[in-house]
Amino acid sequence: ELAFRMQMEVPQVQDISSEPKSMRDLYGLDDPITKEFAEQCIMARRFSESGVRFVQASHRYWDQHGNLKKDHAANAAQMDKPVAALIQDLKQRGLLEETLVIWGGEFGRTPVAQGTDGRDHNQHGFTMFLAGGGVQPGLQFGSTDEYGYYAVDNRVHFHDLHATILHLLGFDHKKFTHRYAGRDFRLTDVHGRVVHGIL
Repeated sequence: ELAFRMQMEVPQVQDISSEPKSMRDLYGLDDPITKEFAEQCIMARRFSESGVRFVQASHRYWDQHGNLKKDHAANAAQMDKPVAALIQDLKQRGLLEETLVIWGGEFGRTPVAQGTDGRDHNQHGFTMFLAGGGVQPGLQFGSTDEYGYYAVDNRVHFHDLHATILHLLGFDHKKFTHRYAGRDFRLTDVHGRVVHGIL
């Protein structure tokens, strides 16, 4: 019954034409620079509002091995307003406390040039942000060395991030397993700790 109801409601949830001008302006729906990602963010809010438990919005190319300054500036211009609007909108509707917003990727960029105007992958120190869903607002957690290459204070491994996300969703990461080839595997492998400093 739930699956049928969700499928029947999808066309209505996806129809953003009913959004008032105030919401269109907040997200940047009518701005050609922010339109594409704004549509994803407002859809994320609409799906969350209708009871969908996991929603993903994705943005294209951040892998700047060249044209870093120009391309990162363009990416930021496309994303900043819609992401801020999503968080503000969820908060205004009373949904942010029960919705965990995660923004990030699997690595950052090196602080030194690659070629003339790019940066290579850096898995040793980079930024992710979490909002709502039990996370302390306005908190900066951790820092890198003076070069921005290695995380040095309050380091958080991906296993720790996964353990923390699972904790916020109400799961014990040590018990959250899937069976494969006769063995129970964890998302956090044999590692991972909940990062209580951000909760």
